[in-house]
Amino acid sequence: MLIILTIPFGHFRFLRCQWYLFEWKQRGFIMEEDQGLDPYKHLKIAPNHDGTITRLRVDPPTSPASDPNLPISVLTKDIIIIPEFNVSARIFVPRKALDNSSPKLPLILYFHGGGFILFSAASSMFHDFCINMANDVQAIVLSLDYRLAPDHRLPAAYDDAMQALHWIQTNHDDWLGKYADLSSSYLMGSSSGANIAYHAGLRVVAESEGYDEPLKIRGLILVQPFVGGMERRGSELRLVNDPVLPLCVTDLMWELSLPVGSNRDHEYCNPMAGRDDEEKKKKMQKMRVLGWRVMVIGCEGDPLVDRQKEMVTWMEENGVKVEVSFEDGYNHGAELRNALKQKELFSKTKTFVGS
Repeated sequence: MLIILTIPFGHFRFLRCQWYLFEWKQRGFIMEEDQGLDPYKHLKIAPNHDGTITRLRVDPPTSPASDPNLPISVLTKDIIIIPEFNVSARIFVPRKALDNSSPKLPLILYFHGGGFILFSAASSMFHDFCINMANDVQAIVLSLDYRLAPDHRLPAAYDDAMQALHWIQTNHDDWLGKYADLSSSYLMGSSSGANIAYHAGLRVVAESEGYDEPLKIRGLILVQPFVGGMERRGSELRLVNDPVLPLCVTDLMWELSLPVGSNRDHEYCNPMAGRDDEEKKKKMQKMRVLGWRVMVIGCEGDPLVDRQKEMVTWMEENGVKVEVSFEDGYNHGAELRNALKQKELFSKTKTFVGS
C-alpha cells in the first residue's frame, strides 16, 4: 500500500525550523525552553498557496508633507520612478535647504530593510528614520519603495535601484535640481537595504561610464548588511535564537527572496561566492580606481556580524577603502529602535559624506 503524506508549505517550514532547533540544542547552542519558534509568526506573515505571502503587520503608511508652511523641519514628497511597476520614492529635504544662500546638500539614495519582503518607504519606522537622517546629516534623502519578494524575487530590487539612479540622472525633479548636489551622491541601506546598496554599487562600477554626469556616486554606506551562506558562522550559531533575527527567520527570508531553486550560496546572499572570480575582483578594483569609499556599520549582537566582517576583509583585500565600526552588544536593526544608536549613526554618516 502506498501512503502519501502531504504537509502544507507553512507546516513544512515550521518542522524544518524545529529540526534546526533540535540539532543546535544537541550541540549545546540553545536551551530547552528556546525551542518552538515559528518564523512566519515571528515575521507576522502567512504563506499563500500561490507562493506569495500575506503581511499581517499593522503599520499604517505615513503620508508625505510638502507644504513649507507646515511647522516641520523636513519636507517630504512622493514621486513615481517606474510607472509600469508602480515603484516610487519618497524625497526628504531639510527645511534649511530652502534658504537660497545655502549650498546644495549631498544626496543619499536610501534602501529600507525588511528582509526584502517587508515594509516600504512610507512605513513609519523608515519614514521617521529618513526624516531624522535628513535633519541630522543635512542631506537630501531619496528613499526607494522597491518591489518586494516573493512576488518580485531578486534581482527585482536591484533592478529598481538601477532604475532609480537612471531616473535621478535623467529627470529634472525641482527639489533635486534646487537642493541636491548630485556630484556628491551615496548609496545607503539598512540590513537588506544595505545588501541592495552593495549590489547596486557593483552594477554601477560595471557601468560607470554611464553614471558620471550629473550623477556621481562617491561611496556606499552599509548598515548591518543582510548577508549569509550555507555554512554557518560562529555568530550565527552563537545567536541562533536571537530575539530580533533568529537563524530560521533569516533562512525563511532568503527562501522567499532568492531566485527559485537557489540556495544561500547564491551571490545575492553570499558576497564570498565566487570570490576568486576575476570579474568580481575587477569590480572591486574599479571601485578603488573611482575613489569610492565604503562605510560598514555593525555590532557584535547581530547574528550576521561574522559574515559582515568577511565581506569587509574581502573588499579591503581588493583595494577598496573601508571605514568599519563593529561595536559590542546591541541587536540587528538597533539604529531603528534606539535613539542613541541612531544619533551615533547619523554623526558617522555626516562625517563620512562631508569628508
